[in-house]
Amino acid sequence: MDDSKQAPRILIVDESRMVRTTLIKLVRDRYRFREEVDGQSGWQALVLDPSIQLVICALSPPILDDDGLLPRIRSSRLARLRQLPVLMISGDNEEANERARSLGVADFIGREIGAAELLARIDSLLQLAEVQSELRAEPGHHSQHPDTGLPTRQYVDRQATQAVSHAMRHEGPVSVMVMAFDRFEALSQEHGGDLAKELQKRLAGMLANKVRKEDSLGHYSSNELAVVSPGTPYPACEAFANRLREAFAVANIAAHGKRLELSVSIGVANTPVDRVSSAGALLILAGERLHSAQQAGGNRVVACANKPLNEVQVPRLGHAIDLIKAGHASAVIPHLVPLGKEILPFLELLERELELGLPLAGIRKRLLDREHEVQDNRQA
Repeated sequence: MDDSKQAPRILIVDESRMVRTTLIKLVRDRYRFREEVDGQSGWQALVLDPSIQLVICALSPPILDDDGLLPRIRSSRLARLRQLPVLMISGDNEEANERARSLGVADFIGREIGAAELLARIDSLLQLAEVQSELRAEPGHHSQHPDTGLPTRQYVDRQATQAVSHAMRHEGPVSVMVMAFDRFEALSQEHGGDLAKELQKRLAGMLANKVRKEDSLGHYSSNELAVVSPGTPYPACEAFANRLREAFAVANIAAHGKRLELSVSIGVANTPVDRVSSAGALLILAGERLHSAQQAGGNRVVACANKPLNEVQVPRLGHAIDLIKAGHASAVIPHLVPLGKEILPFLELLERELELGLPLAGIRKRLLDREHEVQDNRQA
C-alpha cells in the first residue's frame, strides 16, 4: 500500500497473533493498518496516531472493563476518538455483546468473516463517520430549533437514511423513537409559552444525557423529538422508552408553587421488525404510534408489538413505589392485585426471617378475591 495515497488507517487490537494476521491479510490491499496486542497499547496508538480512522478489536474483558479500551475511547476528551467507529469480533457471550453495544460498538463481525464482507462493512462505517463529521463541522448545514438548540427534522431524516441504509446492507436493526409531552398545547395555554419551552428543554436535556454517542437526537416536529438509534434491537428500544416515560411520570416539576402533572408518550418503530422500505416510512410510523398513544390517553409507549391501545400496562414494582412516593398512589391502586402477587415472596421472606406476624394467609385470600372481582366486572 502506497502511504502517499493516504488511505485510512485501521487499528487491529487482539491478543492472538493469528487473528491479527488474518485480519491484516483481509484489509492490507485497501487500507493502511496498525496492530497492537492489548487494549493499553491500542489506546496509546490511538492517542499518538491521528491517522487511525477505525478500530477492530476483540470481545474480551480487558477491552470492555471500565478502564478498558472501549470505555476510554467513548469517554475521551478528544472528539476524534469519541466518534471513532469500532468493529468488534463477536463471541458467544451475549452479556459481553450487550455490554459492547451499550458502550457504542458500531458493528460486530465474526472470526470467519470473508474479505468482501469485511471491506464492505469498513467502507460503510467510514462513509457514515465522514457524513457525521461533516454535519458536526458545518453547524449551518442543518438548522437548530430555537427553543431547544437541537437539530431540526432535516438532520433527523438524513441520519435515519444513513442508519437504515447501513442496516439494510448488513441485516442489522435500527430503532426510532418519536416522543412528546401529553397535552402540550393545554400546558402552554394554562401556564404560558415560556414554561412550555422550558419543559421542552428539560426533555431534550434528559435525552441528550441518556442516548448513546452514535444515536442521533433532534426534532420530529416543533413539539416532538426523535431519536434514531442504529444497531439497537426493538426490545431494548421499547424498554428504554418505558424507562424515560416512567422518569417523567414521577418528576417533581413545579410552576407557581404547584406541582405539574406531566407525562410523555412515545412511539417506537424498528427495522426489521416493522417491514418498511425507507427511513422516512420508519419515522412516520413512529410518529403515528406517538399520536395513537396520546389519543389513547397518553403516558404510554406504543411500539412494534401488537398490543391493544386501551390495555393499561402494569407498572414495574420499583416504578409503583416511586409513584407512591411522588404522591400518585391513585395511579397504583388499579394494579394492586398483580403488584401484590409480585411482592408476596418478599413478604414471605420477611415473615420467615423476622417473624413479624404478618397475616399472609389473609393477604393471599384478599388478593384472590379482588382478582375475581376484577374478572367478574370485565365479563359483566
